[in-house]
Amino acid sequence: MEWSDYEAVWKRQELPTGADADLATLKQTFEAKRRKMRGALFARDMLTATVGLFVSAVMGFAWWQMGKAGWPIALAVVLTLGVVGFFVRECIRAHGNRPRPDASLLVKVEADIAELRHQRRLLVSIMPWCYPPLIVSTVIFGTTLSRRPGHTGMPPGFIFDLLRNPLTLAWIIILTGASAFFISLAWRANRDELRKQIDPRITELEKLRRDILSGS
Repeated sequence: MEWSDYEAVWKRQELPTGADADLATLKQTFEAKRRKMRGALFARDMLTATVGLFVSAVMGFAWWQMGKAGWPIALAVVLTLGVVGFFVRECIRAHGNRPRPDASLLVKVEADIAELRHQRRLLVSIMPWCYPPLIVSTVIFGTTLSRRPGHTGMPPGFIFDLLRNPLTLAWIIILTGASAFFISLAWRANRDELRKQIDPRITELEKLRRDILSGS
């Protein structure tokens, strides 16, 4: 699941109003919103892990077909499974940190604040830790396939021959630029989510927590 899909899940929910939120409304809608948030995070982690496992299986099958010549694909599989493992760990972590159903409102509010702050850190750091290993694994996989005639229809050295062709090199540069453009769009979308969804919701919950503490 792409982070843009995660963004769409959030957009289907009512935008938080932040510091101006009404306390009575916050208390009334708290349980419903926290269930939606937990469900969205679980769906994101599980779908991302499932897609990653499928991609790893495809790479593993190609490696099996190529035999020993396809050994670099193992590196691509390891990198992909590393990202998968992270999201599986996220799912386990979120489940382990979930308060009991009979927990007090204060405990639940504090748990949601901690979870949203954690998700905020993930969105801020997604560029350096998630995209590079996936890009490297794709390059390794594609380059390894290009070196094996008979399985891909490409002769040995095919990629290097392409790079010597000015038109093809220009096309590769265009594709690389397009990839960078879409990654920058994803980064901007993440920043918008922080500004429109996560940060205001944290502000709402902190306001609710202060109200609970002042009344206790």
